Amino acid sequence: MELNKAINKRKSIRKYTYKDVSSELIESLINSARLAPSAKNRQPWRFVIVKDKIKNKIADIMLKQLQESKISLEKKIYNTNSSVKATALIIKQAPILILVFRDKEDNWIVGDLLSIGASVEHICLKAVDMGLGSLWIRDTVFTKGEIAHLVGKDNMELVCAVSIGYADDNSEAKKKKDLKEIMEWY
Repeated sequence: MELNKAINKRKSIRKYTYKDVSSELIESLINSARLAPSAKNRQPWRFVIVKDKIKNKIADIMLKQLQESKISLEKKIYNTNSSVKATALIIKQAPILILVFRDKEDNWIVGDLLSIGASVEHICLKAVDMGLGSLWIRDTVFTKGEIAHLVGKDNMELVCAVSIGYADDNSEAKKKKDLKEIMEWY
């Protein structure tokens, strides 16, 4: 697929079919992520692919935290309504969840996060190219320690996750801001 077509076609998928995604396709996604630019060529990303019971356990951890929290952390921190429940249900439905980790190293937080963002975007664009849908997930931030522990990555920081699967969604992509709204020339 042409790059511009993939960029224009990419959207966040929140509903998936039950069709399995092959390990070869997942490896192709991760290979694309591996080729992303990174600050000082640190390549700070580590990808853990989960499915089935472990994937569902991650969603359950998120739902349990939400249920136990009288005031959701999202409301408290970001002054926004919680999307954790909806995200957990999407995770349960998607056949694959990619967890994205980085080493816990304070000196490289900004560079590592920007680099990881580039790698995740490579995953999302490659998914479109391969006929897959994806959702870039940040709601794992509220339970990142518990999720890291579940997959044996206590020494690492969970940055985000990406759900992957075949889209069961024919809706239009959400409208983006016009170029003139986000760009200035000097």
